[in-house]
Parts: sequence; structure tokens; C-alpha cells
Amino acid sequence: MTQNNDVEPAQAVAAAFTDLYGTAPQGIWSSPGRVNLIGEHTDYNNGFVMPCAIPDRVTVGASKNEGRVLRVASAQQEGTAQIDLDTLEPGSAQGWVAYVAGVAWALQSKGFALPGADLFLDGRVPLGAGLSSSAALECAVAIALVDLAELPAPPQGLALAQLAQFAENEYVGAKTGLLDQAASILCTEGHALLFDVQDLSTQQVPFDLGAAGLSLVVMDTRVAHSHAGGEYGDRRRSCEQAAAELGVPALRQATVADLDRLTDPVLKKRARHIVTENDRVVAAGQAMSNDDWTTFGRLMVESHASMRDDFEITCEEIDVTVEVALANGAVGSRMTGGGFGGSAIALVPVEKVTSLGEAVLATFAEKGWVTPIIRVMEPSRGAGRDQ
Repeated sequence: MTQNNDVEPAQAVAAAFTDLYGTAPQGIWSSPGRVNLIGEHTDYNNGFVMPCAIPDRVTVGASKNEGRVLRVASAQQEGTAQIDLDTLEPGSAQGWVAYVAGVAWALQSKGFALPGADLFLDGRVPLGAGLSSSAALECAVAIALVDLAELPAPPQGLALAQLAQFAENEYVGAKTGLLDQAASILCTEGHALLFDVQDLSTQQVPFDLGAAGLSLVVMDTRVAHSHAGGEYGDRRRSCEQAAAELGVPALRQATVADLDRLTDPVLKKRARHIVTENDRVVAAGQAMSNDDWTTFGRLMVESHASMRDDFEITCEEIDVTVEVALANGAVGSRMTGGGFGGSAIALVPVEKVTSLGEAVLATFAEKGWVTPIIRVMEPSRGAGRDQ
């Protein structure tokens, strides 16, 4: 099937579901992608992160069926997949279907009884752009299955985000932290989410771009990345090794002064990024609360430099995008997401958005790179039932 971006997702999903399964869905749910404003790779180190949800969403129509299978189709894929709920185990589904199967497996493995169901998905979060398309898919499926199951004590909020993370970690095999799923479930419109992964506390920080005369510009370099790839896992293992050598449970407990005890120069760089990034997230939350966008922008730039030089997760296209954005009026700019491609973001005075975008496009054309996708995005609502 093909995606129709001219029709509202809920309407498109309802129509496609009815065409495929012969009856209207019992409900329609959706969950957003996210932009991480600051705080990269800190989540699995029990640190601080600060994402906001974006308008791009994964929408799912669903109804219970009489069997013990999930029948799953997508606007972006051909054909229909079947997932047997009674034989679910890691490895029993592959590709994009693994994210759906993983959510069902995670719910059942935690003792939640699920009915058979028919699902139709429409994913409008760009793949490989560092905007968390996988977590948006997981969380949309999770809230749909939980609602359909009519559980007496359904997992909600952070508990549901943790189940979606469990699915990605243990079924899909991507050892990601909790940032993406928490953002998709917990973010609210017009706010950034300041999330302390260690104690699981959250703060909704007003993110009023209009009042500040700023726009959030998201620049997808179209250099694809994958969390299941080796580089992401290597960075996580480096952090765990550094924490072990420092004798702390996670790098959240380490300080800059502790880093001198690390003798391996690579481990020291990796740990320095995490320790200093946590400090930057806390400072960024305070700056946003005070409408201090000059400080917030400076912290974004420092964060990018740390990701580039210490954590080494950027790439030439991302670095050039950030450099061009800053040279053309951005208050702050940085890579967002797991790294090795994806998107950069910038906070840009409204009157400079067009000229900045033109400068980025011209630079990519001069270098012979694929044309980036540049959009202005607003901090948006989290997951929920749409119909």
C-alpha cells in the first residue's frame, strides 16, 4: 500500500483498515516521534534528557478478532503479516513487524493477557532520521493493544514506555535507553520534557517558541542510521566499562574530577561526554524556564562539540549542517538522536528561517550530497487515542 499524506492520518487509517478488513476499526491511536533538544546517550547512563514530541506520528487502527493472531498491515509496506500470540518469542518476527511483535511479546511476558487483533499502521515519522520512528511505532501499538485488551489494571504512562523499551531491547535487540519511548508517551504540546532517568521524575517545561520569536528547525540529512547497528552498542559498552572502572553503577554518579582515574583515552573521552552532557541538560532546563535562549543555544553548541569530539557519533553531513546553521543566524544547533547520521536541529529567529534553510540546501548541493529535508516543527502532544 502507499502513503497518502494529503489525508489526515486518522481518516486515512480508518479508510484503509475498512478496505482491508471489511469493517471499521474499533479505535484509532497514534504516537509521535521526538526531537531530543539536548541530552544524547545519557539515558542508558541513568542521566538527564530533554526531548519534545514532534507533529510526525505513527497512527494505528485496530480491532479485536476471534483468533489468537495479530494481523498487521502498513501504509508503507506491501502485504499483511500474521503474528501468532501463542508462539511469540524473540526472533519469531523480522523487519518492521518485529517492533509490533515485540510489543505484544513484552506485554504478555509481563502477565498482560492480549486478544487477537487486526491492525493497520500509517507511519509518518521519517525512517533513519534520528526522530525515533521505532519508538513511535512501538508506543502506538502498545496503547492500541492495551486499550483493546480492556485490562483491569493497564500499564500507563511511564510503565507503558518501559514496556515498549523492553520490547526494543529484548525482542528487537536494540539496547536503547528509555528516552525515545518516554518522550513518545509523556511529552505534552507546547512543552519540553525534562526527564531524570535515574529516579524517573519528569518536569514539563514550557517551550514557547512563538513568544521567543524563534522556530525549531529540523534538518534531516538523509544519512540513515540504525540503533541496532554496532556503533551504538559500542558506545554503550564503553560507558559501562568506564563506570565499572570508576566503581559507580552508572556514569550518572561520576564527576569530571573522577575522569582522571580512567587511563584509556577513548574511555575517558566517552565518559567525559556523558558527565558533561548531564550538566548541560540540567542547565538547559533552567535556561528554558528562564527564557534565556542565549544560554540554551550555547549549551546546544557545546553539546554538539562533545558529541563530535568526545563521543564521536556525528558525521560530516551533520557537522556541516550545524556549522552552516550557526553561520546563518541560528541561536543554537546540534545533532539530535543516536548519531551516525539522521538530523540536526537549530533554534532560529523566525525571520532567518528561510535564508538559513536556503544556505543549508545550497551547501549540500555544492558538495554533491543528497538534498536534505528541512522543516519547522512545533513541540507536540504525546501518545493517545484519536478516535
